Amino acid sequence: MPPRGYFVDANLLVLLVAGRSARRLVARHRRLRDYSVEDYHRLVDLLARVNQLLVTPNTLTEASNLLAQHAEPERSRLLEQLRALIDRSEEVVVVSRDAAAGAAFLRHGLTDAALLEAVSEETPLLTIDGGLYQEALGSGRETAVNFEHVRAL
Repeated sequence: MPPRGYFVDANLLVLLVAGRSARRLVARHRRLRDYSVEDYHRLVDLLARVNQLLVTPNTLTEASNLLAQHAEPERSRLLEQLRALIDRSEEVVVVSRDAAAGAAFLRHGLTDAALLEAVSEETPLLTIDGGLYQEALGSGRETAVNFEHVRAL
């Protein structure tokens, strides 16, 4: 059965927002140098197969901070796109105390530890981070998709 939705890591959220704002920003934003417009389209296609984009406050904050590292006038347009994405997403709150209590916190930090607490087989993590991907699969369940694998197709 396909997943109900994907939790998306902060780097992929930045790609999604920049691509929605203006495809040319994928090549111009300093946090997206490793991505192409084709990667943006692959991400959009993958997300179109599920009912819901899932986020945590932590990933939204990190994505916001990364998007804001761009000059005006695009900066404001990027944040407007993030605002629209927030309106269409399902936000899942993981208490920081719970995320920090796990061993993943020491390896990945709070944002990614919160994602690892939230994911399930029904709502897996979509990530470009290989270490985070491996950690999510550590439970023996299908709780993550590595976007690098999607890029390779």
